[in-house]
Amino acid sequence: MPPEGAVSGDLFSPLTAQMLPVGEGHSLYVETVGRDDGLPAVYLHGGPGSGCQPGHRQLFDPRRFRAVLFDQRGAGRSTPRRSRKDNTTAHLVADMETIRAALGIERWLVVGGSWGATLALAYAQAHPERVSGIVLRATFLGTRRELETAFGTTLSTFYPRLYQDFLDLLDPAERAAPLEAYWRRILDPDPAIHLPAVWAWYDVERTLSQVNPPADRLDLEKRLQGNDPLPGSPFMEAHYFSNDCFLAPDQLMTNAGRLAGIPGRVIQGRYDLLCPPATAYALAERWTEAKLIPVPSAGHGQTEPGVERAMRDAIAELARSILPMNA
Repeated sequence: MPPEGAVSGDLFSPLTAQMLPVGEGHSLYVETVGRDDGLPAVYLHGGPGSGCQPGHRQLFDPRRFRAVLFDQRGAGRSTPRRSRKDNTTAHLVADMETIRAALGIERWLVVGGSWGATLALAYAQAHPERVSGIVLRATFLGTRRELETAFGTTLSTFYPRLYQDFLDLLDPAERAAPLEAYWRRILDPDPAIHLPAVWAWYDVERTLSQVNPPADRLDLEKRLQGNDPLPGSPFMEAHYFSNDCFLAPDQLMTNAGRLAGIPGRVIQGRYDLLCPPATAYALAERWTEAKLIPVPSAGHGQTEPGVERAMRDAIAELARSILPMNA
């Protein structure tokens, strides 16, 4: 068991919190949770653009871990808010190295889901010597093919009326390439153009992420007249997705060999319509140290039944192999 050290007051409250300058005018919100002498781990949120939430801290046993959570460039509490300038996958990978060095961490367990899984793989392939293990949820490899399948074939197959609503927002000439049209609209500075597209994208994505979504149609009139805060993730997603996530074609699968020697656990909801099981299975075939863990009744989200438990168990299992503890 690691030596005694300072522990967060209520176990899951931050042990430390700071705004860390990382260059190009960006400062990231960074917090640590657990014990200051615990096993280092880092959590990578999804989106891109969503930010970390208090519930993410609970994946890590505070008696065992020194968990690092941070809001990526332009996301959450990081500043400038929603800034897309100097915001690419390479920048985020470099930011992780800046955070690791600033906290005096040699190697850490990397945990991420959806876009967080994309970033986890990009980081581990760039800096495998800094990674003690990886836990992924809802594997997304950042390819245009995955997005076209989710928002095209899958959406039209499982939610045909919602797919028609999704297309109806666009001009007829735009419907041949709807994803590109949505990303252009979301990034348009005119609120009359970007607001309907933001809400449509956000609600369609939410529907695909749940096994039992509350609705299967868009109600943009209600959205535009409501008081809900405008979500930030569609803006960052449009920025990243329109640039192929700033990755070379099939980069993460092609470079899967760089994960050799790194133990991994890949959590996969059986009914995930955004990041389907085939992607996780294909990755696990190339990354032989990874153990695939299907969750039978779950969809995409971390809060889907069984997913969070599977993640906690996988993190604890890898921790035992990295730093054995007494029962």
